Amino acid sequence: MNLKEYADREVLAMDVANVLAGQLKNALLSHDSVTLAVPGGTTPGPIFDSLSGVNLDWDRIELLLTDERWVAPDHEMSNAGLLRQRLLVGPASAAHFTPFYVGGLTAAEAAETLSLEVEARLPLNVLVLGMGSDMHTASLFPGAQGLEAAMAADAPALCAVSVAGQDIDRITLSRRVLEGAMSKHLVIFGDEKRAALDRASALEAHLAPIGAVLDEATIHWAA
Repeated sequence: MNLKEYADREVLAMDVANVLAGQLKNALLSHDSVTLAVPGGTTPGPIFDSLSGVNLDWDRIELLLTDERWVAPDHEMSNAGLLRQRLLVGPASAAHFTPFYVGGLTAAEAAETLSLEVEARLPLNVLVLGMGSDMHTASLFPGAQGLEAAMAADAPALCAVSVAGQDIDRITLSRRVLEGAMSKHLVIFGDEKRAALDRASALEAHLAPIGAVLDEATIHWAA
């Protein structure tokens, strides 16, 4: 685990976008197509703004979310909606995006339906993760229903989970998929999340899922 500290969040966003672009470009030199997996939420938005304008062979890039809330793409909480607003614009609009939400299906049904499609895009060439102060990443939440299955070594590529106190189900890449990424980046802001990251290394995986997927990852942190 390699920790990089930045003077501020704006500098972090620009630097991470440059790093991701460089890694994607290098991967494209030796692969017909490469897979980039990114989180939703507010943290990666500025990174997406910078990355979307980079001149890459975007039509050879397969884009996945690390997880999705089970809402329609026009819902304000949709991660796919965020990508369409902040990343799938300009040159990056040529990327091949596979949304996880499927109208008419439950999260569990979609996970089963889409797992083989995601499997065909593995291993992830470049992975970007976020983390909550509860030490969840993607939708691998401590105590979530479905967490044990999603953390299993033989888990399918996609798993459905539900979180106590939340009335929206979720679909997430499994621990196996996240661990297998060739290049891993975690982006976090603030002292609270920095402290949570420090705690995670001393806890069991089901209590701190982020700790289970940080092998050889680069941590990008700014206050």
